[in-house]
Amino acid sequence: MDPLTRRLLPSTTALVAFDAVARLGSFSAGAKSLNLTQGALSRQIALLEQQLGVTLFERTNRGIALTERGKTYAAGVADIIQRIRTLSLETLSGSPAKSIGIAVLPTMGTRWLLPRISDFVGKNPDIIINFATRIGHFDFRTEQLDAAIHIGAPDWPGAECNFLMGETVAPVCSPAFLAKHPIEEPSALLKLPLLEMASRPGAWRYWFSTLGLEANHRGGMRFEQFISVAQACIEGLGVALMPTFLIASELESGQLVQAFDWRVKSPSSYYLVTPRDRERSLSLIRFSDWLIAQANAFDAEGGDSGG
Repeated sequence: MDPLTRRLLPSTTALVAFDAVARLGSFSAGAKSLNLTQGALSRQIALLEQQLGVTLFERTNRGIALTERGKTYAAGVADIIQRIRTLSLETLSGSPAKSIGIAVLPTMGTRWLLPRISDFVGKNPDIIINFATRIGHFDFRTEQLDAAIHIGAPDWPGAECNFLMGETVAPVCSPAFLAKHPIEEPSALLKLPLLEMASRPGAWRYWFSTLGLEANHRGGMRFEQFISVAQACIEGLGVALMPTFLIASELESGQLVQAFDWRVKSPSSYYLVTPRDRERSLSLIRFSDWLIAQANAFDAEGGDSGG
């Protein structure tokens, strides 16, 4: 092995030591978790920094903190260690996990994920996916689910949130509603019934703020699922702020039209969420990698802009 290759392949002992300190935030906690002395763990970190030629931790009077390079390295190392553990477990048991449970958002699952899932099934015929519909946070400890597709902020307690994609939203209504209530300027919307999603209580306020308006608007109906909001709009019950990629068919057919020409990037994004205290199976890793690749391709094509 040449010197450069050797330098780029640190020992697993050093990587595990680094991962423990990075996760727990101190040498003492890291040493305790690995049943090592603090001195032994410190030597492993020092050897790793020397081998890489970079400083991974900043030492201060108040403790330690990851450097910027350390943060980037820690994120990648944690994933690699988890994969090695999972592969080793499945190799030892001789029975890799073939079934995974995924929580999906109703409309996003039906209109975005399921039309693409045949690609995953074709590439991974040995993996069975069990889908469950969930809206909002739930406790992974009490659910037979391995991951969830979440909309909002990366704020799920006790879980890792991996960014999938953002969304572009626009105000939409039925053609008949717009004909009855012409909207020449955005402030006109403040006098109309504005339909809301329970999962996005501040969506309208944010949309108006991008136009410099305060959202003191007339309240409207609130729904849990986008398909219900879309149908309410079609029936002429008001105007809804909706992700354009989820209602592409209604826009194309003319059942819904844009009430005012102002699309904004939503502050909410989609994330793949997995519990931190559970080892990810090889099947889940394969699904996660595939899902992130699909989201990246969709975003690169400008898919969430609504065309």
